[in-house]
Amino acid sequence: MPTLLLRLAGPMQSWGTISRFDQRDTGKEPSKSGVIGLLAAALGIDRENWYDLEPLTLLTMGVRHDRPGVLKRDYQTAQNIISADRSKVHQTAVTTRDYLTDAVFLVGLEGRGRRLLERAHAALRNPVWPLALGRKSYVPSESIWLDGGIVDTPLLDALAVWPWLASPRQQEAAPERLLASIESDDDCGALRMDQPLSSFAERRFGARFVRAEWVILQRETNHVSA
Repeated sequence: MPTLLLRLAGPMQSWGTISRFDQRDTGKEPSKSGVIGLLAAALGIDRENWYDLEPLTLLTMGVRHDRPGVLKRDYQTAQNIISADRSKVHQTAVTTRDYLTDAVFLVGLEGRGRRLLERAHAALRNPVWPLALGRKSYVPSESIWLDGGIVDTPLLDALAVWPWLASPRQQEAAPERLLASIESDDDCGALRMDQPLSSFAERRFGARFVRAEWVILQRETNHVSA
């Protein structure tokens, strides 16, 4: 099956799945809902358009942790916040926002049809709407689009073949293996509530399972004749 590869690198990223009211969380890796939302922005799919969004949600996702990043927390204040039932006004509200700093991920999306992946790949190079890493203010520091980013290789193999992203200038220092989070077809792995079930306007998400695996990086070998 073909696989589409994306590079998610930036000074700040946030991939929340359980955020509520004044607390904004982040996972340790990109969420599926976040990555699908990023592709939707590139393709210009409106947040109420489920017809065009659904095929993207059927892709199988994997994430390679090229540089896991550091978890940080930011405190922000807002003034004169009206409560949900409009019964009172809070003079000062404190919100917490978690995010990852200096993280780099290689994301793979595997599908049965190459045409959808080709459309998404082209859109990442020339997106309809601005692309962000979980929040609008968290812009990528490098191109999400990768040259040759569609490979005719299954997901796990594609994550192993692609060169290390964390330090392209020091490939000789690349680790032998990297942690990867792979979407599972069965109930094996950790439960994640980030599978889109509707348009982003309706905001309905279901469960999916993700298993952790180590991928052995494949290095190029120079064949020198004796």
